[in-house]
Amino acid sequence: MIDILTLASIIAPVTAGIVQGAKQFQISNRLLPTVALIVGLLLGLVAFPITDLEVVERLWSGGISGLAAVGLFELTKHVKPSKEG
Repeated sequence: MIDILTLASIIAPVTAGIVQGAKQFQISNRLLPTVALIVGLLLGLVAFPITDLEVVERLWSGGISGLAAVGLFELTKHVKPSKEG
């Protein structure tokens, strides 16, 4: 389990970057979580040079990274600037 989460942590920023780049193609905001999930799954699938995990475990890592990338974006999107003094 630790290996799955480690791989997900490594590929999550890459997933987020690719999804941000995909926004240039005018993809609907409703579809971005699906795009992130698919990109994460694909990155997990092709991560065999950097890990010795089985295919299913790499797909789990990719799915987790895709969903984490969406959650990370949503977290930063709703941050309001603080009002000082």
